Amino acid sequence: MSTRRDFIRKIAGSAITAAAVPQALMAGNQPEGAALKVAIMGLGSYGNRVAEAMQACTRAKLAGAISGTPSKLAAWQSRYGIAEKNCYHYDNFDEIRNNRDIDAVYVIVPNALHHDFVLRAARAGKHVICEKPMAVNAKQAAEMVAACDKAGVKLLVGYRMHFEPKTLEVIRMRKAGDFGKIKFFQGLSGFNIGDPTQWRLKKELAGGGAMMDIGIYSINGARYMIGEDPVWVTAQETKTDFVKFREGVDETIQFQLGFPGGAVASCLSTYSLNNLDRFFLDGEKGWAEMLPSTGYGPIKGRTHKGELTQPHITHQTIQMDEMAAIILDNKQPVVPVDGREGLKDMKIIDAIYEAVKTGKKTELSL
Repeated sequence: MSTRRDFIRKIAGSAITAAAVPQALMAGNQPEGAALKVAIMGLGSYGNRVAEAMQACTRAKLAGAISGTPSKLAAWQSRYGIAEKNCYHYDNFDEIRNNRDIDAVYVIVPNALHHDFVLRAARAGKHVICEKPMAVNAKQAAEMVAACDKAGVKLLVGYRMHFEPKTLEVIRMRKAGDFGKIKFFQGLSGFNIGDPTQWRLKKELAGGGAMMDIGIYSINGARYMIGEDPVWVTAQETKTDFVKFREGVDETIQFQLGFPGGAVASCLSTYSLNNLDRFFLDGEKGWAEMLPSTGYGPIKGRTHKGELTQPHITHQTIQMDEMAAIILDNKQPVVPVDGREGLKDMKIIDAIYEAVKTGKKTELSL
């Protein structure tokens, strides 16, 4: 059995194929109130965070685990009571097609591996939840959407903030007209990254640098806070450490988005500054600030009407229960979390990198 590290080295940049299988049962065929049985792929720090949060879920159940590291699988079997038959390594993962104990696979591996594993999960007839960013470019993302459509399975992206109570309150206020015409958004997303050998600083695994990690929060946040999709982007890159941030791995990118209603967004994505987790929305009648805006919580926010007081609930617990309802009951979330939503963000990321390269405004059509 190969280790996870061996597998990642082997698979980076390569395609994986799997035989097509009959499509999965469509949502709506499950008994009312049934739980979504989920296998987590990638048992690192975030996979563990999701697994722990799922212990409090009412609609989502941790049913399986997928890893290239045998010791991690053994530990998860013991810690979470996962049956050995519901544990897979990357080489035999396709056998999951025959396992009725698993409805969906949550893909939490390096960005460059999302595409192939999502395609494999779809071909196995399983619904898919994929961590963000959902791919390393829009072409891959479109292929993932098409593959899940063809297989008759749902593809969701791990946008946990789309279910966060204070975030949803700001969106409700904006829709109600409390801020008036939206004029400006600022999104600051960054932290000082540590270990220089980690996969997030390897282009072949991450697809880039800070933009392919923390930067997507400001991209996606600008869209749901303003309530529109951007039509143009400009961007500028700053790099101060050429050893840590090699070619193709961005350290800091400032980018600007233009929206059809006239609003503009000014955003920053960085791996070199701490204390950057702030959203600010400004309209003709009012404003909203979230600080911190996208961390694991508690999120804090205030508007021109006062403090936001919605209670903090573990983000991944809400996310997994809500995603279970989307898959099993066809529930429509306030802000979409499907693959097409993720594809839009990938088109914006592609355009940001293009704008950095050319120094010109890049038009968007989402």
